[in-house]
Amino acid sequence: MDEVATIKSFSERLIAAQRPVRILESVRWTGDVQDAFFRSGADALPKVDRAWYQNRPLGFDAANMLGGFADLERDIAGSLGSEHPAGAILLRMCEEYGDAVRMLELRGLPEFCDLSKKLFGSTKDALHSGEPTLAEFGRKIKAALDRIEPCMNTRDPADDDTISGTDAARILGDNLTKSMGCHGEHPTVIADDGITADAAAGAKVIKLRLDATFSMRELRLLEVHEGWVHVGTTLNGHAQTTCHFLSKGTPSATITQEGLAVLTEIVSFSSSPARQRRINNRILAVGMAEDGADFLEIYRFFAGQGFSKDESFQFAARVFRGSTPDGLPFTKDIAYTKGFVLLYNFLRAAVNSGELDLIPLVFCGKVVLEDVGRLRELLGRKLLEPPAFVPQPYADLHGLAAWMCYDSVLADFGSEPLQQNFKKVFQS
Repeated sequence: MDEVATIKSFSERLIAAQRPVRILESVRWTGDVQDAFFRSGADALPKVDRAWYQNRPLGFDAANMLGGFADLERDIAGSLGSEHPAGAILLRMCEEYGDAVRMLELRGLPEFCDLSKKLFGSTKDALHSGEPTLAEFGRKIKAALDRIEPCMNTRDPADDDTISGTDAARILGDNLTKSMGCHGEHPTVIADDGITADAAAGAKVIKLRLDATFSMRELRLLEVHEGWVHVGTTLNGHAQTTCHFLSKGTPSATITQEGLAVLTEIVSFSSSPARQRRINNRILAVGMAEDGADFLEIYRFFAGQGFSKDESFQFAARVFRGSTPDGLPFTKDIAYTKGFVLLYNFLRAAVNSGELDLIPLVFCGKVVLEDVGRLRELLGRKLLEPPAFVPQPYADLHGLAAWMCYDSVLADFGSEPLQQNFKKVFQS
């Protein structure tokens, strides 16, 4: 079998093997847990334990699944090997999917949280020796937002959530056609009365809840976050004729995906302090749970910030899904902040090193940042297709490079004494 056929064969085997693994679906708390929590007066821990999860089967036999990944890993190692760029990526994906299956087997047990940290990380992690931890980053962002938000007291019509689900689907669909349609396939947007969240993105379809209302700012965020990044990279991955494995994302790819989505919100000027606080709250809440806070404490943390009781429950449930209300957290929600920090530094390194050709490769599919060198090699060997769709902030590398060049140098000129001089001007 030739190289192309071998990669295609392993891609299809991996895609088939991972298909039953649905991490978020397997760990989510059902609506009856929320109903019971509020019936109890919202002052008792939800009734979720090991037995509760065992009554909700995974839908696959974990031992057989692990055996299948082990067989596939052995075949890849014996054929392509770890020195081949596609082989190295496929081997890592097999290992991660195996860890994900083991994690799901352990729902409701402390070991679930250990594997969650292995796959997604911990708020106590520093991304480089001597650097602040992710928890410290979250606290610094909170302090910065606390300083900014009192100034953001002007009403903006873009924040009025008066757009019906039907109209929102039409507006978002039109916007995505304009921003993505000229590059080939683009997502379809529909209003749906069968979803509980306000929005849900699939491989090619974005659903908006029919009875929800939206603001223009929310629709812009959905266009950028769900459309440009999540659906865009899915479509680019599906377009890979050889490296079709890039159409599926492992937990480490989730870190890249969510970080890229948050970064794209910012560089496209689609975000806001309120949006960033919502994201930053996730890492603060996971950090609190890692320090021993239980579900009630996390629920009250969100409620104390003015969120509704339903929102506060859902945000807190995200932290403990797969775990127990008094256990350690499911750390997937640190992916947004961890991924943002990694992507930001990746961009700076690519610009400062003159490696601009690496930047569009993060849109080739569900990629991991550590693989970009391998992806460039695959592209050079005609085994990888360039991404059909790259969002505008990254498609124009001239503009991005200019911004990042100034960004890297201005860090040395943003001294506290210089800022103090301006503070004196403000007060004069």
